[in-house]
Amino acid sequence: MDRRGFLRSSAYFTVAGAGTLLSACGSGDDNPPQGTYTFPLGVASGDPKEASIVFWTRCAPKSGTADVDLRLEVALDANFNSPAGIIDLSARSQYDHTVRAKLTGLTPATRYYYRFRAGGDLSPVGQARTAPAAASTPSQMRFAWMTCQDWSINHWAAMSLMANEELDFIVHLGDYVYETVGAAFQAGRAEPGHTRIELPDGVAIEGGARYANSLNDYRTLYKTYRSDPRLQALHAKCPMVVIWDDHEFSDDCWQDHQTYDNANRQQTSRRRNATQAWAEYMPVDWGDVSFDLNKAGYDNIRIYRDFRFGTLMHLVMTDQRLYRDDHVVSEADYARMLQGDPENGDDSIGSRYFVPQPLLAQFEARAKGTLGRNPGLLGTTQTDWWKNTMKASTATWKVWGNEVTLNRMWLDMRTLAPAPYNNLYVVNADGWDGFPSYRAEMLGHLAANNVKNVVAITGDLHAFQCGVIYDNNDPATGKAVAVDFVSAGISSSSFYQYLRAGAGATPLAPLVATPQGFDQVLRMNNPGFAYADHDAQGYAVATVTPASFSVVFNKVKALDASGAAPSAPLAKRTRITLAAGSTVPRVEDNVA
Repeated sequence: MDRRGFLRSSAYFTVAGAGTLLSACGSGDDNPPQGTYTFPLGVASGDPKEASIVFWTRCAPKSGTADVDLRLEVALDANFNSPAGIIDLSARSQYDHTVRAKLTGLTPATRYYYRFRAGGDLSPVGQARTAPAAASTPSQMRFAWMTCQDWSINHWAAMSLMANEELDFIVHLGDYVYETVGAAFQAGRAEPGHTRIELPDGVAIEGGARYANSLNDYRTLYKTYRSDPRLQALHAKCPMVVIWDDHEFSDDCWQDHQTYDNANRQQTSRRRNATQAWAEYMPVDWGDVSFDLNKAGYDNIRIYRDFRFGTLMHLVMTDQRLYRDDHVVSEADYARMLQGDPENGDDSIGSRYFVPQPLLAQFEARAKGTLGRNPGLLGTTQTDWWKNTMKASTATWKVWGNEVTLNRMWLDMRTLAPAPYNNLYVVNADGWDGFPSYRAEMLGHLAANNVKNVVAITGDLHAFQCGVIYDNNDPATGKAVAVDFVSAGISSSSFYQYLRAGAGATPLAPLVATPQGFDQVLRMNNPGFAYADHDAQGYAVATVTPASFSVVFNKVKALDASGAAPSAPLAKRTRITLAAGSTVPRVEDNVA
């Protein structure tokens, strides 16, 4: 007989305890024959803890839409001769035939193998390793982080490189899918296998793009992205800890508002559709956080959470989209200032990007008066959680899974350009620079409580950056409290390419004439930078020991002349090492 010890089971998320299993499975006469079911997206695992892991798959009948009975099998060996647990599941059409199950009672710091069985059909085999025991001090942890994998641009060969790394887990910092098809920033070439995605219910916007709107649209995105064998291989290789950024719902979104035009329309139903698809397709521990389809409103989910890897590392993952306030400089208000139409058109330049610093300060003071607090990114409840979590952490390294850039990115054009370009600009006000008082509040909390060895692992920007973070954002007078490591996107067009296209023939054009020149100008304006490469795609790998936090930026080559992914994709590696107790990164470029 089976000894299963179920703790919790529902149609959506199942939790079960590990146990010794004696009965065979899949041997009945009524068992559907091989070829009845399919596992088109492979397998995945996530949210590794010292005694549990979450396992995921999508299992669908080859014909029809009926629910599918299947079984998760977890073992200590690749041949499944030493079983650790079996969980009976149902892949329901209600959730697009996706399943997720958490197996508890596992042994810390142990590799497990897993697969799913439906009738005579077996999924691929995946591997997952539990976190070290809470009281242990691992000699080393090694993880990668990735972000911004636009299906419609460039190639995904970076994933092949990552699959060859020896990793304990992977962190995905968001933009797992892109909600638009055919947008201006998606106009470049993509590798041949990444053909145009057709959204069943997509909505057209200015410029010929279409954005995902329905639940079916968002599910289509995830099924398309997860069809790529390189992404499937990554998920099968090791557990993934995932968070979202904006494109899982809508570009530069806040709460349930889109920003395609100055109206910033509230789209609660669309936000809920995006949320449901993300929750269905990500291997998240829903026993640790929450998702409730029956709760009204856009905030029917909570995904911020933390992970401990012995006493060595504490990973704190934040959600910087669902609770954030509107951008401090409202697009509509900025349009009114220019005597334009406050609703039609897109005034992102001047409100979210290249915002004059005095204007940002003026609007922030007004927002503080209205809100009675600093406008910010995390919302009041998550802000308190983050402060308490960081203050209480006793791990050697506090690693912050941070979606948008902490590094200061200012550009002083007051003596270099004619009016109206002669301003001190905040280059990216969609990130932490756009909420300066809130940023000072959060980083001042680290300084006031003497929280040491804080590193942020960051995505979103489509660039490699490393910079020292100061409590008051001023390298001349501030206290260094953290180091921000920003990884370039897997495939999305680089930050430099965006700026070069946007500069056009304006007086800003000479600043972006070459990638190297732009990097140099930005570093001159922001002394906190230790490294910058703003024309890049790739991923980052961190090696964490009690003595150091070492990051390797892996930059990949562009598409080859035929438009295919390069056969030898690695362009270069850059290693940046931070010693424990220090906030001074040491850079080694072009390492082996």
